[in-house]
Amino acid sequence: MLVVMEKNATDAQIERVCAAIRTMGYEPHPMPGAQRTAVCITGNRGPVETDGLAGLPGIREFIRVSKPYKLVSREFRQEDTVITLGDDAIGGEALSVIAGPCSVESPETTLRIAERLATLGVRFFRAGAYKPRTSPYAFQGLGEEGLRILAEVRDRFGMRIVTEALDADSLESMAAVADIVQIGARNMHNTSLLKLVGRLDKPVLLKRGLAATLDELFMAAEYIMSAGNYRVILCERGIRSFCDHSRFTLDLAAVPAIRRMSHLPVLVDPSHAAGTSYMVEPLSLAAVACGASGLIVEVHEDPALAWSDGAQAVPLSEFPRLLKRIQAVRASMEAEPGVSEPPDLRIPPTAWASCA
Repeated sequence: MLVVMEKNATDAQIERVCAAIRTMGYEPHPMPGAQRTAVCITGNRGPVETDGLAGLPGIREFIRVSKPYKLVSREFRQEDTVITLGDDAIGGEALSVIAGPCSVESPETTLRIAERLATLGVRFFRAGAYKPRTSPYAFQGLGEEGLRILAEVRDRFGMRIVTEALDADSLESMAAVADIVQIGARNMHNTSLLKLVGRLDKPVLLKRGLAATLDELFMAAEYIMSAGNYRVILCERGIRSFCDHSRFTLDLAAVPAIRRMSHLPVLVDPSHAAGTSYMVEPLSLAAVACGASGLIVEVHEDPALAWSDGAQAVPLSEFPRLLKRIQAVRASMEAEPGVSEPPDLRIPPTAWASCA
């Protein structure tokens, strides 16, 4: 249920509605928008009776939410959500690029990569201090030492840190360093962890699970938002299919679908989907063309020596070209269409003769 307030409703009127909802035994979630403030009601097991609310001043109308995910849906918020961190933003008009190595390595390597990315204008640095791996024998991350290195990256270069939360035990120390807390694909269904990050005052980057539907992704985001944290960023990173030419199948159709169904920003991770670096650039360009709010890309100064997932890392020397090309795609999408006649795409008869 949504309680839609009048455009000129006062803060006192909105709080009075929220107080009445709490009295009914439910949880109110006010969300200001450009045209209205909507208060979403959660915690109900059936239809909400509005008799106790109907007479309150400032209410315009009641709307029943048809989706099981209430806070995530466009019904709750019509405008796109923009996640702001100081002067930086993810969503809206911004095209955000999150880049860095798969894992935090030595201080020297990590700082060199971060410095180069910072000079290219990258504002978000990604690297895992804790690494959930398929094999128990693979490198699992530097842990607390990795967090100290990430803190140095933030302090020296002013970059926003994006790193993954592995479990409840490491969440507190990780959140003290991270500007954006990442929930990886394996943890998308970890509802206990989702509730914990829902209580943080940090944006959360939620990756789609390896075989998750969009409804399941939205419900995972709903766990976070229902706990009080509305700053959620969704991420498409590839799903399992029958293909064997890439690690996963990048579901680019998910991008416009998510934007239609949800107000949350959506990023694309072409690196994990591809599994090989030569695919990262074309998938990045396609993701931007599909309307993604940004990319999360693995970059390394020498991928052959990377401590984890080197095969999918874009060499640092090639990364400037990728940045220029995705900016060109975004610029072409924002340009006003011309008034000139469209090109004649008909195949001339002489072409058929040459094919005979």
